[in-house]
Amino acid sequence: MTPNWFAAVMGTGIVAVVAAAFPAGVPVARTVAEIFWLIAVTLLAGLTTALARHWIVRRDDALADARSHTMFPFYGAVAMAVLTVGAATGSAGHELLGGVAVAVAAILWTIGTALGLVTFAVMARRLTRPHQVAPAPSWLMPVVPPMVSAATGSALVRHLAEGAPRIALLMLCYALFALALSAALTVAAVVGSHLVRNGLPDLPLVPTLWIPLGVIGQSVAAINLLGGASGQTWLHSVGVVYGTTVGALGVVTLATLVTVTVGAFRRGLTFAPSWWSFTFPVGTCALGANSLGVALDSVVVVGAGVTLWCALLLIWGTVAVNTLRHAAGLLGERVARDRVPAYGATR
Repeated sequence: MTPNWFAAVMGTGIVAVVAAAFPAGVPVARTVAEIFWLIAVTLLAGLTTALARHWIVRRDDALADARSHTMFPFYGAVAMAVLTVGAATGSAGHELLGGVAVAVAAILWTIGTALGLVTFAVMARRLTRPHQVAPAPSWLMPVVPPMVSAATGSALVRHLAEGAPRIALLMLCYALFALALSAALTVAAVVGSHLVRNGLPDLPLVPTLWIPLGVIGQSVAAINLLGGASGQTWLHSVGVVYGTTVGALGVVTLATLVTVTVGAFRRGLTFAPSWWSFTFPVGTCALGANSLGVALDSVVVVGAGVTLWCALLLIWGTVAVNTLRHAAGLLGERVARDRVPAYGATR
C-alpha cells in the first residue's frame, strides 16, 4: 500500500465539493454531490486502514517510502484527501448529518491541515539538501496542502461568530494561501527548468504534468472564496483580479496539457495509478471557475465551471473503470500465484 492511491480520494471528493458549490439551478448537482461524498468517505476509510496496516506489518517498506524522493511527495495526497473529504462533508453531507456535518468538517480540516504542514516542512527541508533524483511535478504534492486548507477553510469561517475567532481563522487561511503559493512557485520553477532542459517525462508519468494545473485552479478558488467569506470589498477585488489573471494562465495551461496528453495516448499511454492525476486538477479548475464566476456575477464563467465539472465526471468514470480492471487483474494474478504451490503439493 503506497500513499499515491490517496489521489483517488482527492479526485472523487472534488467532484462532490464542486457539485455542492454550484448554484441551486444546476440539475442533479446536489444528488451527485452526496453520492460522490459517500464514495470518497468510503475510499478514505479503506485506504487509511490499509496504510496504517502497511506501517504496522511492513514498517521497513513504509519507512523506505517516507524517505524516498519519489514516493514521499504523495503523502501530500493523504493530507489533501482528508481536507477534500472534510470539505465535502461540510457541504454535501449536511442533509444526511445535519449540524454534525460542520463539526466533522472542522475536525477533518484540522487533521488535514496539520498533516499538510508536516509534509510541507519535510519537503521544504529536503529541497535544501543535495539529491540524485530528477525534479518531478509530483514534488508539488507535499507543498500544496496548505492551499487546499485555505480554500476549504473559507467555508468554516462563515460558521464562526463575528469578531476575533472569524478574523483569526481568516488570517490563518490567507497565511496558508501565501505559504503554499510561494513554495509552489519555487518548486514549479525547478521542475519547469528541468522539463525545458530534458523534455517530457516517461510516458507513464505524463499524467503527473497535470498537477501544477491543480495549483492554479485551487489558488483561484481559495482567494475568491476567502474574499467572499471576508465580507471586505477590497479582498473581494483582490480575488477577482488574481482570479482573472491566473485563470487566463490556467486556460493556456489546460490547452497545452490536453495537447501533450493526446500525444501521449497516441504514443501508447496505458493505464497506471498516475491517471488519477487527471481528476483533482480539473476539479480545482471547475471550483476556481465557479468561485470566480460567483465573484464576478458572471453566468458565462460559472458555465465554464459547470463544463469543466462535466468533463471531470467523464474523466473520473474512465479512470475509475480502469482502476477496477487493474485491481481485478492484480487480484487474479495473486490468486493464480497462491494456487500454484498448492497444486504442486498435491502431485
